[in-house]
Amino acid sequence: MRTTPFLVCSTLACLFWSGLQAAAPAEEAAMLGKTLTPVGAIRAGNESGSIPAWTGAANFPEESKHYTPEVLEDMRKNDPERLVAQFRGSLPPEMLEPIDVITKDNMAEHADRLTAGHQAMLREYPDFEMHIYRPVRGAFFPDEIYEETIKNASRATLEGTDSVKNAHLGFPFPIPNNGAEAIWNHKLKFRGTSARRYNNQAIVRPNGDVLLTKLTEDVKFKYANIDDPGDGKLFAYYLSEVISPARVAGQITLVHETADQSSGGRLAWIFTPGLGRVNRAPQVGYDNPAVGTDNEQYNDQIDVFNGALDRYTWKLVGRKEMYIPYNAYELNSPLVSYDDVLTPNFINPDLVRYELHRVWVVEADLRDGVRHNFAKRRFYLDEDSWSIAVVDCYDARGELWKVQEAQLLTAPFIPTTTGSPELIYDLQTHRYFATALTNEDSITDFTRQFTDAYFTPSNLKRLARSR
Repeated sequence: MRTTPFLVCSTLACLFWSGLQAAAPAEEAAMLGKTLTPVGAIRAGNESGSIPAWTGAANFPEESKHYTPEVLEDMRKNDPERLVAQFRGSLPPEMLEPIDVITKDNMAEHADRLTAGHQAMLREYPDFEMHIYRPVRGAFFPDEIYEETIKNASRATLEGTDSVKNAHLGFPFPIPNNGAEAIWNHKLKFRGTSARRYNNQAIVRPNGDVLLTKLTEDVKFKYANIDDPGDGKLFAYYLSEVISPARVAGQITLVHETADQSSGGRLAWIFTPGLGRVNRAPQVGYDNPAVGTDNEQYNDQIDVFNGALDRYTWKLVGRKEMYIPYNAYELNSPLVSYDDVLTPNFINPDLVRYELHRVWVVEADLRDGVRHNFAKRRFYLDEDSWSIAVVDCYDARGELWKVQEAQLLTAPFIPTTTGSPELIYDLQTHRYFATALTNEDSITDFTRQFTDAYFTPSNLKRLARSR
């Protein structure tokens, strides 16, 4: 395995906690790969058996771990039933039927395992229900990520909220000391080396009307990149182009997620066809609305949460057993249309799979003297993948305002666990936003390679001129 200097990251950081958050004690770090999984989850199931032991890669047929985008795309187009069967095969037959359905009428029986957001959804919408399935703990990552995660446990530290030091390749904090460290695990998890995603996102109004936006997204990860590790100055490049609707088509956004505060934090540029030029875009962050989302998604809600942590204080509440969306293969089936998925008020409950998993609960409270439209957020992170599965978002009055979900699934051919689709339910307007919809579009090309030069402002200008 290649080695590089350890990463020193700071994304948009402005404020710091005092002192350095220490690495995990040696006796705790020694549990990784033993009683804990290599990424820090409890390997065993729970006492009642309602949560099983972690099984990871063993859940998936060996063939599925070697699929290329071309093979997957051929199945999607020409044999979608086979594609669906392949991923159903990762779940034992007895796991394919729900064992319970939670509704407004019986939610009190399950309250301890329901997020505040899910309880609010059940109260707000009489037809909303949660189909509960037996859990399958299939999240897994490459061995190189495991090896470096175990090393990171005793060497990586966090200065303030936004400066990770001495972390390399793997999850930086498999045994977190605070909430910010847990969130950094989500931000820096392995997702492959680079990819082109054909993304579809939708605003769904209460009457069922859908406004669909199509875009392509190119990304190259510099941290957690096994094939081409970065030098510690950047941890990701991102370039997106809006394809439709016409009013925003042609807008191209370029982002550098930098690793050094002195370099200016996140760097972003936007080409807007109506202006005909490329401009720096300092507003690509925090609660500035993301393009094409009609104010229903803020920039720091992309990938559920991204960007700087500096406007909040972060509390690690601890582990808790909760119902979260998981193994969302039926929801992503090419046999299912967007019309099937995007029903009024919430996505079709018959397609959504909730399972009981242990999660890390993290609370973020807005600091005094700074602003953000969310005064409080509560995050629920899957212990097996560090993916944020659910977020409760509160307004300045302390009222629950928005509920975020990432419909988690494991892609064994990368391998990683990701959210597809991601959802934001607005309890005030009764609209919702969905992104990473894949049912009717091409498979993500996770073997696409990009040079660093592709993600430069000069190349953005060339792309703009060619449109």
